[in-house]
Amino acid sequence: MKILHLSAVKTWGGGENHIFNLVKTLNSTYPENKNFVLCPNNSALYQKLKENDLSVSTSNLSLKIDPRYSSKIIAICRKEKIDLIHIHDPTALTLSIIADKLYRLPPFVLSKKTSFPIKDRRQTLYKYNYPKIKKILCVSKETRRITSKAIVEKDKLETIYHGTNVSANPYPSSIILREQLNLKKDQILIGNIANHIRAKDLDTFINVIDQLVNVQNKKELHFIQIGAFSKRTDALIHRVRILHLEDHITFMGFQPNASQLISQFNISVLTSQSEGVPQFIYESFLMKIPVLSTNVGGIPEIIEHGVNGLLAPAHDHIKIANLLITLIDNVSLQENFIHRSHNVLIRSFSTETMAQKTMTTYKSIVNGK
Repeated sequence: MKILHLSAVKTWGGGENHIFNLVKTLNSTYPENKNFVLCPNNSALYQKLKENDLSVSTSNLSLKIDPRYSSKIIAICRKEKIDLIHIHDPTALTLSIIADKLYRLPPFVLSKKTSFPIKDRRQTLYKYNYPKIKKILCVSKETRRITSKAIVEKDKLETIYHGTNVSANPYPSSIILREQLNLKKDQILIGNIANHIRAKDLDTFINVIDQLVNVQNKKELHFIQIGAFSKRTDALIHRVRILHLEDHITFMGFQPNASQLISQFNISVLTSQSEGVPQFIYESFLMKIPVLSTNVGGIPEIIEHGVNGLLAPAHDHIKIANLLITLIDNVSLQENFIHRSHNVLIRSFSTETMAQKTMTTYKSIVNGK
């Protein structure tokens, strides 16, 4: 079987990490099949795939709807005799449909990686209900529930959780956070990995820090925020200055190997207002770091409050702050969460499990079952 994976995203995020993990694991687990990836020129995904000697092609994508990308889809399908196309984002779906109007493409599988609802617009509904889509792989049950509202043939929907490489032994980062930031040994590092986009709600993250440092006088806390800057970044940094929190938060920007820094956190915190299932949580489980998160999207499907982590309502910075203090003050609770989360990850959320379920879906489509 030959599978073509399509990405039209230029930056690095959880979706791109999923493509990398999926293709790499499919190649090692099912070597009789071939996986090809098409992504934009000079994208972060292209660089990552090339570094790992994975088969990748690129296309110009200077406009959101660039016919050169659609032409490249057709060229790869013709040359490689592709059996199935796995589409990983909405723009790639649009470009695939355009290509299919020009050349009869093989069946589509679409990944739905966020819990955003599909907009009730005729063109958008047409795109997500395009007949060539045989399966829509949802990252969580919640994503599936929300997506189902816009899908006519609901039996096309399937839940396959993303996974992380549980057999990996990440080499230590060359960045030693405490040394680089000149922090004292008794200071507590609270980590957050999230690009500066609306869904991640970093305004609430700053509100949490304000509540803890300025209201509750927890001066021993230092917060590390890792993620690609955006047009939102200046406003976030400005709020930090106004609240006089410069000594308690460090914005590190995009880090190519951010997961290698997680083991240096004391606690991982997410304040998102919308999610599929963030890779940051999986990687924190793997690194044995306790997690506190908002209970949005698919997160409550992998964290049971009080059992393997803590959950708080979105936007509730006071609740998040208080739960964080509870976790900091209770070492035995941290140890319980670490143990249970690691077991959950190994049992249910490995890349091997993800690849096996995805391959089963591929085969059912190609074999016409």
